[in-house]
Amino acid sequence: NARRRYSVKFYLVAVLFILFDVEAAFLLPWAVQFKGNLRSFGAMLAFMATLLVGYIYVWGRGALEWEK
Repeated sequence: NARRRYSVKFYLVAVLFILFDVEAAFLLPWAVQFKGNLRSFGAMLAFMATLLVGYIYVWGRGALEWEK
């Protein structure tokens, strides 16, 4: 049978992977063009802090654990 049930945990981890992978797509062009501008550095720090808070929240909720 080609129909197999997947756990919701699988899809949650997949969505989280895509979310944090898109972060790298925003970070790389910024890092290439960074010329020491303090305003852009502050904006990137705020962006990274937001992602870090989200990562800590997801980790604390146990969304990254395959088995309990």
